Amino acid sequence: MHGPHFIEANGAKIPAVGFGTWQLRAGACVRAVDAALGAGYRHIDTARMYGNEREVGEAIRASSVSREEVFVTTKVWREDIGAGALERSAEASVRDIGIGPVDLLLIHWPNAAIPLRASIGALCNARRQGLARHIGVSNFPVALLEEALGLATEPLVANQCEYHPRLDQNAVIAACRRHGLAFVSYSPLGKGDIVNAAAVRAIADRLGRAPAQVVLRWHIQQPGVAAIPRSGSPAHIAENFGLFDFSLSADDMAAISALARKDGRLVDMGWARFDS
Repeated sequence: MHGPHFIEANGAKIPAVGFGTWQLRAGACVRAVDAALGAGYRHIDTARMYGNEREVGEAIRASSVSREEVFVTTKVWREDIGAGALERSAEASVRDIGIGPVDLLLIHWPNAAIPLRASIGALCNARRQGLARHIGVSNFPVALLEEALGLATEPLVANQCEYHPRLDQNAVIAACRRHGLAFVSYSPLGKGDIVNAAAVRAIADRLGRAPAQVVLRWHIQQPGVAAIPRSGSPAHIAENFGLFDFSLSADDMAAISALARKDGRLVDMGWARFDS
């Protein structure tokens, strides 16, 4: 692999391309994680809410890749981020994944009904208890991220958020960079329409690459940005990892960024209520 494929973030070393497992269940999840590890992925992303932590762990344990080489992220669901509840959720995740402490434990969504001080205190406590090597947040807008950083007694290393060319996340990415956090993009290919955008297709044709590879390369070429594409197809899983032997020009990067639009968000954040 060429180029920097890790992000150094407040003491963590996070592989820039990870494998997302949302909606992958049972045997399909085991097979997909096995295919990802076989293709070279060393960052696997799951969550308590996905209901597949056991399968993710099973695939990692069965793999010839050593535990030390794999960076595993899981997340605590928004209903469980109170003091005590968060630690119990993390304990259950660690037990189900079955490979020792997770590498990164995230608060999956903020919850205005639970004081942020309690959530961040519990998250820091989970790290002190040895349940996770590193901790962070997900779906935190700038003001909430700043507030969380002010409350944290342990380093926060990542903010995982929706990000793809249709959605401008410059403000959140800039805040992550200011504080030394990695920004991890979920839904990095959007709904699938982005790979059909004329600008993406033109770049892909010129470079002889798949459109999805072009979009994922756009992510990881941005300093401090990681991407966790998801696929159940071994061919796509392998293709999505083929990002390290080409690069995009500044013009290419700008053309892809220009696809952003006001209504580009896929995940409704309204229900999370951020008025903490």
